[in-house]
Amino acid sequence: MITAIMAVWMIMMPPPQAPEPVVEEEQVASDSIDSTNAADLPESASAPVQEQDVQETIPVHTAREIVVDTDLYTARLSDLGATLIGFELKEFLQFDQVRQVQLVDSASRGAIGVEFQSPGSRNIYTRDLLFVQRDSMDVINATTAPATVVFEAGIGDGSLQFSYTFSPGDYEVGLEVTHINPAGFQTSEGYELVWYGGIPFSEDEHNRKEEITKVGAYARSGNDVEGITLQGDEWAERVLRGSVSWVGVKNKYFGAVVVTDRPALEAVLEGERIGDTEDPTVAVNFEAALFMGPPSDTPDTFRLYLGPLEYGKIKRYEGAYGIVDYGWDMFEWMTRPLAVAVFIPVFSFLSSLIPNYGLVIILFCLLIKLVLLPLTLSSYKSMAKMRELQPKMQEIKEKYADNPEKQQQATIKMYRESGTNPLGACLPMVLQYPIIIALWQFLQQSIEIRQEGFLWAADLSAPDAILHLPFSIPFYGDFVAGFTVLMGLSMIVQMRLQATPTSGPQAKIFMYLMPGIIFVIFNGLPSGLSLYYFCYNVFSAVQQQFINISVKKTPDSQKSTVKKVAGRKPVSRVMTGKRRGKKGRR
Repeated sequence: MITAIMAVWMIMMPPPQAPEPVVEEEQVASDSIDSTNAADLPESASAPVQEQDVQETIPVHTAREIVVDTDLYTARLSDLGATLIGFELKEFLQFDQVRQVQLVDSASRGAIGVEFQSPGSRNIYTRDLLFVQRDSMDVINATTAPATVVFEAGIGDGSLQFSYTFSPGDYEVGLEVTHINPAGFQTSEGYELVWYGGIPFSEDEHNRKEEITKVGAYARSGNDVEGITLQGDEWAERVLRGSVSWVGVKNKYFGAVVVTDRPALEAVLEGERIGDTEDPTVAVNFEAALFMGPPSDTPDTFRLYLGPLEYGKIKRYEGAYGIVDYGWDMFEWMTRPLAVAVFIPVFSFLSSLIPNYGLVIILFCLLIKLVLLPLTLSSYKSMAKMRELQPKMQEIKEKYADNPEKQQQATIKMYRESGTNPLGACLPMVLQYPIIIALWQFLQQSIEIRQEGFLWAADLSAPDAILHLPFSIPFYGDFVAGFTVLMGLSMIVQMRLQATPTSGPQAKIFMYLMPGIIFVIFNGLPSGLSLYYFCYNVFSAVQQQFINISVKKTPDSQKSTVKKVAGRKPVSRVMTGKRRGKKGRR
């Protein structure tokens, strides 16, 4: 009955028709902006509308798109906001290896903008202003020589000018922001230069959970690099005060860094995650702002780096490599210096000699094993000695089963007489852990191996699925990675070679349990990392086998003095000889 009454009511009393929109005034404003010199515009003509009216206002203005082509990228700018609306890298493709990597978020209405407050306390956003391009060129070629694009907009009694410079062979874009008579259109408080939006995802959406751990916004204040991520929180914000030299945003392999030549007074980082981290459609949004304070009489100059997070390319921006994630803070103090001082130079040198990055990883692993060979030999020899002492240790345990104190004393005496240090097998391995952890972090985010194939792996920076399952296994996934299988099997072989004949059932269970755990963890990680640890296990097994053979071939006189001490007959002869001597003198 209620439904029937509502239906009759809607038929008899239809809602009033919305009034026709007044187009004439908007069109007049649009024509005025297009036809009038930007320097003569009053403040009201170019002041921004409220945020909710932006989408209605943009179609009214006929925005022009300017394309700048270089040998490394194609940049697209718009005179609506005088901002970057596209930046595609020519040498890097997305996960499908068809589309070029895009560094500007198309949903952000432009990547660069200035925000300030007018004398009338209105918030001005330059992305809402229609600028005039000085040269009126739609396509600009910068493949052989630098090219400059200049935009200008009149605001109140002054004007604002953006000047972009694009150079061949470089991912850096120069930006000059010039305020002409700033007192005529902004307060003395100053302005902010803002980067809007994050770097769009470039990797496979099925591995989005892993990629989202690498996105973030960062800033350098003084000598410290701090940032925000959206792995655990849906919203994050951080304010850094002091001498700020740059702000930046990144995804796993690419980034945008805005460097200011005049230190900023403050940096504001904001981030928002829309969706769950495990959802392939999850989206992120960032804003990284430099508060510059009042403008000076000369243009403020900025440098925009838009490109891959390669150490050789971004090291010139002091501290900018700090945005690359090298794991937990408790390990970063050792992983980052090792990567910068050792791994990156060696990896770059090898890649200049060998065209295939799979072979580079194998040779790199072999070099690491050679460097660690003294520690490894010391560890394996100590382990071999410990295996020799296992029968004697078992005898001591059985003999002093009810007296732990005498058992400990006898064990220490055995170690002393045999010249064996029980920590000798562990200490060399502990000293290798910083290198192993640093390699773990380096290979996971190394852009050098991105989309580089080896054997059946099409991309060493992604899992090498050799079998797709019709279902998904928790913590494992819906596929089987090839190099991960080989790594797990090689780990079992290595542990079997290190096992002792007297190993208990717990040790044997651990021999198969540990590779199984590693197998699950590594399945979704980059195949280049699994390839490295597979080779590492193979080389370790070969080393272990040679050491075992050398220990067996070592003469008994050079192995250990335990057997001599344990023997009874030599001691008996000495004592008998003494007795005979005494008896003879009688």
